[in-house]
Amino acid sequence: MAQINITNVSKIYAGGVEAVKSVSIDIADGEFIVLVGPSGCGKSTLLRMVAGLETISKGTVEIGDRIVNDVEPAERDIAMVFQNYALYPHMTVYDNLAYGLKNRGTPKAEIDARVAEAARMLQLEQYLDRKPRALSGGQRQRVAMGRAIVRKPAAFLFDEPLSNLDAKLRVSMRGEIKQLQKRLGTTSLYVTHDQLEAMTLADRLVVLNGGEIEQIGRPLDVYHTPASTFVASFIGSPAMNLVRANREGNRLHLGSQIIEADRLSSLPTDLTVGIRAEDLRLANPGEQSLTLKIGYVEELGAQRLVHGTIDGKQLTAALSPEIELGDTIALTIAPSRLHFFDTTTGKRLVLALDTPDTGRQAVNKLQAAIG
Repeated sequence: MAQINITNVSKIYAGGVEAVKSVSIDIADGEFIVLVGPSGCGKSTLLRMVAGLETISKGTVEIGDRIVNDVEPAERDIAMVFQNYALYPHMTVYDNLAYGLKNRGTPKAEIDARVAEAARMLQLEQYLDRKPRALSGGQRQRVAMGRAIVRKPAAFLFDEPLSNLDAKLRVSMRGEIKQLQKRLGTTSLYVTHDQLEAMTLADRLVVLNGGEIEQIGRPLDVYHTPASTFVASFIGSPAMNLVRANREGNRLHLGSQIIEADRLSSLPTDLTVGIRAEDLRLANPGEQSLTLKIGYVEELGAQRLVHGTIDGKQLTAALSPEIELGDTIALTIAPSRLHFFDTTTGKRLVLALDTPDTGRQAVNKLQAAIG
């Protein structure tokens, strides 16, 4: 096992096209890091540079205690799992698992022991004599993972390994991958465009956009405190509602409708307000509310997604399925659940009083808290 340090790494193709732009990530020993972002954001290119399958234009990649920029892939002590399984069709499952070890001259007794251990972990014991064509997609992916496990590498690299599986199998397989990684404790770097998969698997997420890092953090931190409108719209299902608003004093104007809250005066007069669908609820009589004109409803069983408009601005609310709906409903949200973003840059805005207290302010707050 080993830590991975990616420092100011860039990938520049012919014609000056910069696919990855000065990315830096420090991955701790045993940590599970997920690179997530839309197609073309540079996540697979970055993974392939760590693997040695792409040359590094600028910066360094360090695995363990050595810089590996000029080290051949086979000498980097990493194992890679691809989305297309990359199994040898003419070999049995046993031979696919053992192939890399045989090439390294590993003694047969040790090969047998490692293959048996991996097969037990992945529930492949009964399939060791079968060829890949006789296996399901999930079983083939287990074999691909087993081939990586038997090598006992310093790090696992996963390039969208579940994208070829159906939805139900993806859910079960990502649970298996997470449990397996915890049990083995192997440093892992995983690429996906599926934000639900990323949230499920990651110790920390790295959200990429246009070859650059938008945010790094624990999944729930990224979800609850997105650093930009891009992250807010990409992480979470449904995506965060993003509504253009104007501020006057402590009032936010969403068209003709108003949200009033304390401490808003430090924000710009023109901004974007972020609202998670699950933070909206039906307003009680007398509460400040927003009138949503319902367009359509998604019935999800335990939850109902209500899509509509507020003064022409699109909004989605996640409500209980027991709620009776008409053409319009009155919704409310706790002001503390609002998110604020700069309309021009898309970056998160922080209220003046949300910054960490220092000095006497911290003492006063502590004294108030303890009575």
